[in-house]
Amino acid sequence: MQVRAKTTLGVSAKKARLVVDLVRGQPVDEALAILRFTTTPIAREVAKVVRSASANAENNYQLNPRELRVAQIFADEGPRLKRFRPQARGRINPILRPSCHITVIVEGQSGA
Repeated sequence: MQVRAKTTLGVSAKKARLVVDLVRGQPVDEALAILRFTTTPIAREVAKVVRSASANAENNYQLNPRELRVAQIFADEGPRLKRFRPQARGRINPILRPSCHITVIVEGQSGA
């Protein structure tokens, strides 16, 4: 049984993929331990999504949280927030704020 959780972060997908690649295929307990000691602020947000997927599996499908592993985790590009800043001589410069979608899919160890 595969259970998923999603969120949107206000960072680029390229930066999020560096953290996401650390926990792919790991058991949930081990993945949370790795994320706890990763120094980037993105790791805290990814840990929230992993915890959410684990809680969804436990509450909705009565799966044992100790037997779950991160089957799939990926960071896709999200919409960009586009703004413009006035510059000298009547010109403008764009301000592009990237975002990304984090998707975590957990499954039981025996489901592999």
